[in-house]
This record gives sequence, structure tokens and C-alpha cells, in this order.
Amino acid sequence: MGSGMWSTDVYTSSKAARRVAGVSDFAYSDSTTARVPRSGWKVHETLDPAKAGIRESRDSDEHPESVAISVLFDVTGSMRSVPRALQQKLPELFGLLLRKGYVAHPQIMFGAIGDATCDRVPLQVGQFESDNRMEADLSNILLEGGGGGQQTESYELAMYFMARHTAMDCLEKRGKKGYLFIIGDEMAYPRVSTRQVRDVVGEELGEAIVLEAIVAELKTKYEVFYIMPAGASYAGSTTILDFWRALLGQNVLELDDLNAVCETIALTIGIAEDAIDLDEGLSHLEEVGSGAGAAVGKALATVASAGALAVGDAPADLDGSDTITRL
Repeated sequence: MGSGMWSTDVYTSSKAARRVAGVSDFAYSDSTTARVPRSGWKVHETLDPAKAGIRESRDSDEHPESVAISVLFDVTGSMRSVPRALQQKLPELFGLLLRKGYVAHPQIMFGAIGDATCDRVPLQVGQFESDNRMEADLSNILLEGGGGGQQTESYELAMYFMARHTAMDCLEKRGKKGYLFIIGDEMAYPRVSTRQVRDVVGEELGEAIVLEAIVAELKTKYEVFYIMPAGASYAGSTTILDFWRALLGQNVLELDDLNAVCETIALTIGIAEDAIDLDEGLSHLEEVGSGAGAAVGKALATVASAGALAVGDAPADLDGSDTITRL
């Protein structure tokens, strides 16, 4: 729950050990889908939202000013390749956040989104971590690859969990919102279902919540971004992009390269934290040998041309101040 330090050396040695042992980076998913009938697929116990309670990002002596960062990705259809791309790029993400000084004490939570109307595992939620345990959360994600084929997935259920089942010292102590990145290529359902909350999250919800209401609640806690990567089934769909822009404004990013997700997240945070501007961030990508600069620059160009990152007000009961970050 946020202790420890990220080590690229540990990441590299763990990856090498798995390769020598013939173990997949996503062993739980690969073994489950290969050996268990679909009717028996289950969420890994460490990622079960019904057992999660409250996922917490907390300060400590090691991390006195933690910043909560959540990355939730759609794992239906073509999108199930996203976590594999993220796992490969974790060193780049931390290298930019830490070594380039974007965030001194990031605590990152990974999760996965499916379709609660038809999938066996529609929601998976990790814990906020500062060290290499976040890689274990990634490796335990079941890449179901299902979905209903109607351009909607259960993003609203994931947003409900994030709004009501996370707690962060950055917000509670300092009036600073966390960051939430949703990576997908479809729309949310129009309301949070009471039945799905009961079946997936394990609690009773008195009545359904309309999508706009849960998004508004979520935005009191997080700066929320939606990333649509190239290669997804509905990449470039104006219908889907307009849907999300109506909810999140300019915090909707089109990304030409799926493998540039980590760099896009890092630079978005760096800009929002007022640690860099876009040009500085792109120069950092070049310095670290990343080939993602063109895709990241294009994805963030609309934000840059607008003159401000679309971060909102902190909750009025915390400090009430506007938090517009200039590019």
C-alpha cells in the first residue's frame, strides 16, 4: 500500500528469471485461459473488487507527499494487448516520473475493465504501490478479451469503484487530486447498475446512478483522462471520441502508437504538475532513447494548443483553489 521504492534492476532481473523459467509475464491469465473452461474463469484474489474494500494511497516516511496515479485499461477484444505493452514500458514510466522530477513520490494502481453484461471478470483492481509490487498486480490481470460487441463496456462500473472505493492522502491532506487514466476504445453504459454493483463490487446500491453523476463525483477526486490508442477496434471513431469529450473535455487523447501509452501518461502528469512543458517533455523522451515522441506530441498537441491542461478545481471543502496548469 505505497511503501518501498521502484527498482529497474529488480524489474530486469525478475523478467530475466521468468524468461529462463519459461514463465509468462502474465502467467495467471495465460494459464487460466489455456487450461480452464471459460465458465470457470475468475478474477485473481488480489484484484477482486468485492474483496478490495478501500484502495489507499497514503503518505509514509519514505513517501511524505504521495501522489495517487491510477491506470485502468479495457481488456476486451483488441484492447487486451494494452497491459502487455504497459508491462514492457514500466521502466520508462518510472524513469520519467522519478529521474526527470515530474513526481517525487508516485503511487500507481493498475486495473482492468471488461463488460459486466457478459464477461466473467468485468472489473479488476490493484493496489496503489510505490515499488515493484505493482508489476505483480499487472501480471495477475486476466486478459479476458470478451466484450459484447456493441461499442460499450463497463467503464461506469470502474468509475464507480474509483469514486467510492479509493482514498488518497494527496487529496485528503493537501487538497490535490489524484490522476486517473482510462485506456479504451468504447463508450460507457448510461448508468451504474445496482445489480452489477452487488454482483461485482459486493455492496448494495440503493438506486442506479446516471453516468454524468458518477463522472462528476469521480472528478472531485481525480483528474480524469481517456486515452484511445491506435490498433483498437474502434480507434478514431468520432462517435466514441465525442462521447468522452462530452464527459471529459480536452482530457481525451488519441494516441497513434499503443506502445507509447506509458510515455503519454508520464508527460501528461509532468505537464499537469507544472514540472515541464510539452517541448521539454518531448526532449526528455529523446534523451532516454524513446521513439514515442511523435505519437506523444501529436496526442498532446490539442491540449498544448488550448493553452492549458484541463485540470479542475480542488474540492471546495479542502482548499477551494483553482488548479489550472499552463503549458
